Amino acid sequence: MTTVLIADDQPMQRFGFRMLLESQDDMTVVGEAGNGNEAVHLVARHHPDVVLMDIRMPGLDGIEATRRIIASGARTRILIVTTFDLDAYAYDGLRAGASGFLVKDALPEELLAGIRAVAAGDAVVAPTLTRRLLDAYVHHLPVVPGAPAASDPRITALTEREREILTVIGQGWSNTEIAARLHLAESTVKTHVTRILAKTGARDRVQAVILAYDTRLVTPM
Repeated sequence: MTTVLIADDQPMQRFGFRMLLESQDDMTVVGEAGNGNEAVHLVARHHPDVVLMDIRMPGLDGIEATRRIIASGARTRILIVTTFDLDAYAYDGLRAGASGFLVKDALPEELLAGIRAVAAGDAVVAPTLTRRLLDAYVHHLPVVPGAPAASDPRITALTEREREILTVIGQGWSNTEIAARLHLAESTVKTHVTRILAKTGARDRVQAVILAYDTRLVTPM
């Protein structure tokens, strides 16, 4: 059973989400929050698998709430719900540690599939879309002049092959594309990706893309 917390300042929006989620045999809503502070508090209390996190909420917004939840070490995954698929808020949500985002007018089946994917440890945002976001807002990325990517402690433990695969993940390649272009079995690629996430501490593929930008393995188009 996937447990979900709904964080949105609009009561009718929360009601709609609750009705949809509780119509599913494999989902249950463990709480509702009207602002970011409530979301952080309820995550600490209920430890939900997934939070549906609105961005624009009074007081503590969804971005800062996401940052605090991730920083607390909670295993809860965050699915940002935003109005536009390529705005700075969606970018900031991913940078804060969210596992993906959906637009508010997504079809019900898309929302449910997104929640299930995030709960299973997958990223909801396609790697190519993540790259478009980062290319659009790359000026926000921290820059350390003269620091080579190889010296970043987050990737020093990677093998040469793992670093190569992290680079192409950052370029938006899927596992199937990586397997075909690097002449590897897809199962081998999946093993490499799992090891990359474990060694770098990246929570999912979205965070791996961000890491590839942070360490300058990938530069903007």
